[in-house]
Amino acid sequence: MRLDARLDQVLLDRALPAPLAELLADLGNMTVALPVLLAAAVCAGWRGRATGLPRWWLPPLAAAVAMAAVPACVGPLQAALARPAPPGPLAGATGFYPSGHAATAAVAYGAAALLLLPYAAAPLSRRLLLTAALVLVLANGPGLVVRGYHWPVDVLGSWALSAALLVLLRGFLYGLLYRRVYGLRRGLL
Repeated sequence: MRLDARLDQVLLDRALPAPLAELLADLGNMTVALPVLLAAAVCAGWRGRATGLPRWWLPPLAAAVAMAAVPACVGPLQAALARPAPPGPLAGATGFYPSGHAATAAVAYGAAALLLLPYAAAPLSRRLLLTAALVLVLANGPGLVVRGYHWPVDVLGSWALSAALLVLLRGFLYGLLYRRVYGLRRGLL
């Protein structure tokens, strides 16, 4: 907690303006992140079906399963650990590690990028897609901390959990599905 408090103070000393911090924190809300993932899933499914790919519905379904794993993993961890909230609007409450908002943002934007990556033909397009997802995820964390919704370690723990879920999703999509079923070249990601 002492290290967390020190990290928290460093971020607060370099605080973002409250409206910007709130906007960044909102990137992890279900009402913001899920429509982005849904749009990517619909686009990937539509493109897959339009090109006659077998099992075109599997990538969107796999991304949905990864997203559903977020509350299934985060909720029990928050309940079991009962970590207290940082000083701020939620002070006195417990169940803040890992951050559900940070995990939602990371998995939603990361899965959206993984779904759309095969359809981004140019290397620059792929880099921009991955960069956009990474910027959205990394912007969400400081917003959550500066607004007093989470400690820095809550966000870092969520990113670690989300990375594991995204590695599993990437392994399924690119290791099993896209390469074997769709014959996509290696080096896509």
